[in-house]
Amino acid sequence: MVDCDVHDMDRTREEILQQREKYKKLFESTAALLFRHDPVGIAFENNKNEYLPEAGTILPRLENCRSEGDVLPIVYEEFLHWFGNSAGPRERYVEIASEIWDLWDSYRGDGSPPS
Repeated sequence: MVDCDVHDMDRTREEILQQREKYKKLFESTAALLFRHDPVGIAFENNKNEYLPEAGTILPRLENCRSEGDVLPIVYEEFLHWFGNSAGPRERYVEIASEIWDLWDSYRGDGSPPS
């Protein structure tokens, strides 16, 4: 297993914002994907930015991932971190992880996620 599941709790707000700029389109696509799936039931029409924090903590952890299977533990751990038991079962995140992997794989290939 690739070591891609270390949660960095010591990053400053400035470091997080710099990381988000690096991944701007990927970040926006990931947040939109999470909003669309809404795994914890918090997405409503008027709060499109609801999953920005989760996208911001998932993306930096993907750097060393080599497969879709490496992404699922990261996504689930981050949702547990943000929502505790309200995150629900790991199985809820299988499709989300697959789609995030597709975005990530595309981003690594040409520098931008698919539209």
